[in-house]
Amino acid sequence: MNTATNPAPPDEGTIIRMLQASKAEAAAGRVTESDQLLARVAQQAPNHPAVLNELGVRMMARGAPDRAEALFARATAIDAKHPALWANLASSLKALGRRSEEIGAIEQALAIEPRHVSALLQKGGYLEDIGDTRNAARAYQNVLAVLPPGSEIPPTIQDALEHAKSVVDADLAALSAALEEPLAKLRKLHGGRPQLRVDKCLDTLMGKRRPYHSHPTWMYFPELPAIEFFERSDFLWLDAFEARAAEIRSEVLRVLVSDRDGLQPYIDFPSGLPLDQFRELNRSRRWSAYFLWNQSDQVAGHIARCPKTAELLETAPRCRIKGRAPTAFFSILDANTRIPAHVGVTNTRCTVHVPLVVPPDCGFRVGATTREWVPGQAWVFDDTIEHEAWNLSDTPRAILIFDIWNPLLTAAERDMIQTATEVYAQYYALPPEQAL
Repeated sequence: MNTATNPAPPDEGTIIRMLQASKAEAAAGRVTESDQLLARVAQQAPNHPAVLNELGVRMMARGAPDRAEALFARATAIDAKHPALWANLASSLKALGRRSEEIGAIEQALAIEPRHVSALLQKGGYLEDIGDTRNAARAYQNVLAVLPPGSEIPPTIQDALEHAKSVVDADLAALSAALEEPLAKLRKLHGGRPQLRVDKCLDTLMGKRRPYHSHPTWMYFPELPAIEFFERSDFLWLDAFEARAAEIRSEVLRVLVSDRDGLQPYIDFPSGLPLDQFRELNRSRRWSAYFLWNQSDQVAGHIARCPKTAELLETAPRCRIKGRAPTAFFSILDANTRIPAHVGVTNTRCTVHVPLVVPPDCGFRVGATTREWVPGQAWVFDDTIEHEAWNLSDTPRAILIFDIWNPLLTAAERDMIQTATEVYAQYYALPPEQAL
């Protein structure tokens, strides 16, 4: 009597390894060997959803969508919680012209994983095919939104993504045209004044602009709006800085000639602190500072060399926090140097730039807004919103930088933040050089 028993089916790990080996053979162009490996694992594990899925993929590649649909249907019946199986089933149903069943399979995939890229692309394609281009564009927008910036795109979906982007761009252009006339009437009704917040809102809505928020490294003051660049007209005291920019420029140029030893690396992290994006600039003179005030301390010798600048700085609404503020310095950015994206310590303060020496190919970005420095034209920005700067020229760039209170704080709030900051620093015995 034959007492032999059927061999036990392979375990999960063995099945996956056999499938990977089959795919590797196919990728190497050894189709026969690949098919043999797949046939072997299909014989040993005929009802495994991954095996059925791979068989279905092969049938689709060989122009047999009917056989592929049967395999994918079996796979989803066995494992209904795997979105890729439903997406593949949808592909086979599309090839068979069974469109109502196709969208059902797509929705099943998205119910399991709403960010499933292939299923989102399939949904956009289905909506395009039935003539619903506007909702197709919305589906494609979801695809573009779930892909991290700078992520590597698999070659299998590169063409589909390019198509998706073209549909989204065309749809946004049509939406912009639809908005133009009614909004133009409303702008005229309201005196024709610029409506920058509305413009930024709509740019964000239509994907033209990424929203940025305040992310200070230390103190966050709630309910202050995240304003990238403040309105210049709100700072009338800057008129004096701009009017005397030539005098300030003369003082920094004199410093660069006669007191270069007074320049110090702006980034000077001690050992033991994480350097992150500042590793290349740490303790480097490629980004140097000539301090007039440094975390509330006057640098008397530097002030003596730059009396006109120091005189003007005393007219600004600067923070006065023992051991912390004010800070004011000439910022020197060397040729072919980039300051990486970063954020400041607290949104209770804002930063002022007074450009002095600006060669070509310099730029500055705060959040979604990029500007070029213009000598003698100052601006105020919230440095707790991600920002970066660059000098791609072959000569140094020089600007005056100093901090002021956020103008949206009340007098009481400023007084209480000043005291709280001083008590915090004293409580932890933080040295001045350990910036908050």
